Amino acid sequence: MLVLNCSTKLLILEKMLKSHFPESLKVYGAVMNINRGNPFQKEVVLDSWPDFKAVITRRHREAETDNLDHYTNAYAVFYKDISAYQQLLEDRDVINWDQVFQIQGLQGELYAVSKAVANAKLLDLDIQLSSFKAVHFSPVSSVPDHSFLTGPTPRLTYLSVSDADLLNRTWSRGGNQQCLRYIAKLIECFPSVCVRDEQGNPVSWGITDQFATMCHGYTLPDHRRKGYSRLVALTLARKLQSRGFPSQGNVLDDNVASINLLKSVHAEFLPCRFHRLILTPAALSRQTHL
Repeated sequence: MLVLNCSTKLLILEKMLKSHFPESLKVYGAVMNINRGNPFQKEVVLDSWPDFKAVITRRHREAETDNLDHYTNAYAVFYKDISAYQQLLEDRDVINWDQVFQIQGLQGELYAVSKAVANAKLLDLDIQLSSFKAVHFSPVSSVPDHSFLTGPTPRLTYLSVSDADLLNRTWSRGGNQQCLRYIAKLIECFPSVCVRDEQGNPVSWGITDQFATMCHGYTLPDHRRKGYSRLVALTLARKLQSRGFPSQGNVLDDNVASINLLKSVHAEFLPCRFHRLILTPAALSRQTHL
C-alpha cells in the first residue's frame, strides 16, 4: 500500500486516469477535487507508483468522522487488475471496516470482491448494492436555449446552505442528520444550479458530489413539466465543463422520466454501469435506524 501525497504526482495521476475513461471517472473526479483545494479531506491509496494497478480514494485518517455517516465515509475505486484491488482491501490499513461506509466505482466486480474480502476477514457486515446507468453529458458550448420552457423565463441561480434542509427532505437517500450535513457541505464546496420561484424558494435543482458527479436532480411536483429539469441539468453540466470537470451522472433503470430527459439532451449512456456498495457493520446496524 502506498499513500500518494506529492502534489506533483497527484497531478500526474489525474492525467493518467483520463486514459482509462469511463471506468476511472469516479476516482478521476475525486482526484480533481483533491488537486483543487481538497474540501472533503481526501487522499489517494495505490498498490504501487507509477505503474499502479489499483487506486482507491478515501477520507484522510486524521479527518473528523461520524461512524454512521456513509455519505462522507466514501471510497472511490478504479483498478486495472482486480487482484490488485483485492490486495488493497485485504491490507488492514486501507479501509475502516468499523464504520458505515460506501464504495463507488464503474467496474462490475466491486461487489463480489468486496464481499469476499469481508467474508475472509470474518466481518459481520450488511452489504447493499445499488446499480445505475452511467451517463456523460456532451459538451454544452453555450447558455442553454430557453425555447423548451413552458411559461415565463425562470430565475436561474445556485443553491445556498440554507436550502440543505429542503434537499435532505426530498432526496430518496436523505431524511437524516448525516445527509443534511453532507448536502450542506456539497452546496458549500461544489457547483450547483437551481430555479427559484417569486418568493426565492428553490423549486428545481441539481448539485455536484465529492466525486464530481451530478446528483440529486429534483423538481418539486407542482413545478414539473415546465422544462426546469432540462434547464438545470444543462446549466450544471456547462458549469462543470467550464471548470474542466467531467459532466457525469447516474440514473436508475426504472427512472423513465430522467432517462427520457437525458436522451433529449443527447447525453451519452456509458458502456459501464455505476455501482454503489453501502457496508454496515452489524454492531452499528441498529444505530443507523434510530
